[in-house]
This record gives sequence, C-alpha cells and structure tokens, in this order.
Amino acid sequence: MAVVLEPRRVAVELAGRVESESSFLEPLLADRLGRLSAARDEDRGLLTELVYGTIRHRNRLDWIIDHTYRGDPSSMEPGLRNILRVAFYQLSCMDRVPTYAAVNEAVKQAKESFPGREGLVNAILRNFLRKKNGVSFPEFRTDPVGHLTWYHSHPPWIVERWIDRFGAEEARELCVANNMPPSLVLRVNRLKASPGDAAQALSRQGLRAAEACWSPDGLVLERGERGGLPARRIKFVEEGFLQVQDEASQLVSHLLDPRPGERLLDICSGAGIKATHLAALMGNRGVVVAVDRNRRKLELGRIRAEAMGVSIIEHIHADALEIPLDEFREGFDRILVDAPCSGLGTIRRRPEIKWLAGEDKVAELALLQGELLRHSAGMLKPGGIMLYATCTTTVEENELVVREFLKKNPSFRIGEPPFIGDELIDEEGFFRTFPHRHGTDGFFAALLVKVS
Repeated sequence: MAVVLEPRRVAVELAGRVESESSFLEPLLADRLGRLSAARDEDRGLLTELVYGTIRHRNRLDWIIDHTYRGDPSSMEPGLRNILRVAFYQLSCMDRVPTYAAVNEAVKQAKESFPGREGLVNAILRNFLRKKNGVSFPEFRTDPVGHLTWYHSHPPWIVERWIDRFGAEEARELCVANNMPPSLVLRVNRLKASPGDAAQALSRQGLRAAEACWSPDGLVLERGERGGLPARRIKFVEEGFLQVQDEASQLVSHLLDPRPGERLLDICSGAGIKATHLAALMGNRGVVVAVDRNRRKLELGRIRAEAMGVSIIEHIHADALEIPLDEFREGFDRILVDAPCSGLGTIRRRPEIKWLAGEDKVAELALLQGELLRHSAGMLKPGGIMLYATCTTTVEENELVVREFLKKNPSFRIGEPPFIGDELIDEEGFFRTFPHRHGTDGFFAALLVKVS
C-alpha cells in the first residue's frame, strides 16, 4: 500500500524551513523523501517541483502576492505567505496543475494553520485569477535591476554586479539560466566502467544518457527520463559505478591533471567527490590525502571511496589552516584547494543560495580563501602544481584572491592548463564556466605552478 504524501503541504513546510532556518533544501528534501520512500513517484516528483520552484521564483511570487493583496503585505505572517507562494507558483508557473487543486489546498492549509485567515487566502487567489494578466512587473528596458530582481527572482546586489560586469542583456541570460532546472549529470568511475558501458547499463535500467559536452567522464540523463527516480536510487550510483557531479566540477580534477604514483592533497575535501575522481585519474596508484574538518563529511567520503573501489585516499580530520606545515612541508606533487565559497555558480541546483548569500559573506570568504592558498603553498614541492577552484562567480573570491596571492608569493606563476576546450579558458589563463554560456554550473579555477 502506497504511503500518502501531500506534496503541497510538505512543500509549504520545507520552503518555510529553508527561510526560517537558513537551511539548504536538498538535505531537507532528501530526508523527507527518504522517510516516504513508498510514496507514489508522481507525488514525489510534484513535491520536488513545488518546493524547488517556489524557492527558485520567490521574488516573483512575492511581487504577485504584494500586488494582489489589498492590505499591508509586510504584516502578513511568514507561514501564510509560504502557503500563497506555493499556490501562486502552481497558478503562474505550472501548466498542468488544476486551478481548483491549488486554490482548495491553500485555503485548507490556511484554515488549519491560521484559523480565520482562510477567507483572505481564498480572496487573494481568486483576485489574481480574475485579473491574471493584470500584475505588471518592472520593465527590463527602463528598469533592468528591478526587472531581474523581481521577475527573474535574484537579489538586487547580485543583479547589480552582473549588469556591471556583463551588461544588462547577458545578466538577464544568466538569470534565466539560473532559473532553469538543470539536467542530472553523472561522472563515470573509470576504475569500474567506461562511459559507453555505463550508458548501456543505464539504458537497461530504463534511463537514456548522452555523452557530456565538456567532460570526458560525464553522462547527461535526458530531461524527463528520470521518471521521479531520485539519483540515490539509480542502481549504478549506489554501486559506485557513477557519481552525481556537474560537468564543471568534473573538469576541476582534469585541470589538476594528476599522474599515477604522485602524492596529492585535497585540502577541503568535503564528502570526497573530487578526491575519488583524482584517485580514478591516477589509476588508483599513488596517495590522495583528503582533509576536512567535518567528521560526517569525511565518513561519507570513506564510504564513497569504498563503493567506488578507491584505496589510495587517506582521510584526515583537521581544519585546513591548522595542518602542521613541519609535517607536510613540500610533501605534495599537486594540491587541490577547492575553497569554501558563496556558491553563486550553483544557483541552478541550489536556488536557496541566492537568498542565503550576501555581500558581507563574500568579503569574509575571500579572506579565508587567501589564507587557504597561503597555507597550502608551503606544502607543495618545488615544480609542483596547485589548483585554486571555486563554484562562484564573484570577482572578489576568484581572480582577486589569485592576484593577491601571486603578488605576495613570487615563487608561483599561472600555469598552462591541459586542453579542456579553448572556450573555457580566458586571456589570463583562468578557467571559467557559466550556466548561460556553457550549460554547466559557474566555476572558476586557476592553475598555480611553484617555480622555486
């Protein structure tokens, strides 16, 4: 007997938790779906669409609420606003949801959670339906910041930066790309399979995959082919043949270009996704030292490595800035500094990032990133290669960090990256990807060679 899942109710709850707790959505959703594993795939898929869509388009939905409600919008309870956000997402952004289902469920939730306010919810939704084309947004031509902020749902501080950097038209293209649900990209574990073999195995599971555009290890599941099946339930992910990983993230390991027998350091390893890729590129010969201060993530890294048949990773629980230099001085051939960052290049996958990040956080992270580079430099052998990488688009966390490091460390220079596509390397030799240009997450990387 199928477990009953109420997608609209749970979507309101999770959207509220993301906002009130400043939480990331993916683990919240994964936990809820894990506890409802017997629920119908249609309901699981609807929940995923509703909660991601509501968070992705939050500003647009708030604009509609504020311009449909005849009272003072600032006085509305957050929980009531989330009920309306989920309802308006269905009414304004989804094509195949019956109007009565969206309205009736919102009214029902309001009656249960905010007794006496159900009439208000019904009135707001009915008012919108009566004048559906009557809600006007700021015009792009006369107010590009307002248009991208409200219609395309990005915070104004991000919009202003992108307009200054790319111009209004390209900034709009980036916002549009950020609001498109991304394809599911998989990395083939070459210790266990080739991309062709993996694609055939997926086909036998009823999933069609195409070769990725940029990464030689990547497969892209065709849109609409998942059928509500979570990535963790794809058999070959569970068995270590495949790893969910965006193309740009996969290319980071190819940029470092590790060789069999070398000694590598992954200084902010997290759950070990890139560490296992480095080990695979090394043919599982050599040493990869994976460092992270989060024990839970390190344990996930150990489990991942075992499933993928990787035996050369040494996991060390430590703060990266507290690694004793005397113990590891000039001890590594290559170092990956996959630095903590604002994550603004991953908005497609983690839409809550744009609401959680802030300019003050960017400045704070840039200081940390510079310290990580400086500390890592002492552990690299002369002639060794260090790769600095982020999944963000801010200048402060990317080229400014690298330029400042080079100014203070004359023994380093920008290295020439291995060929991965001329379109991905700029005139300074930096690796850059953007969702609207390359169909990937937004990544930055700089290859740094220690010449003495």
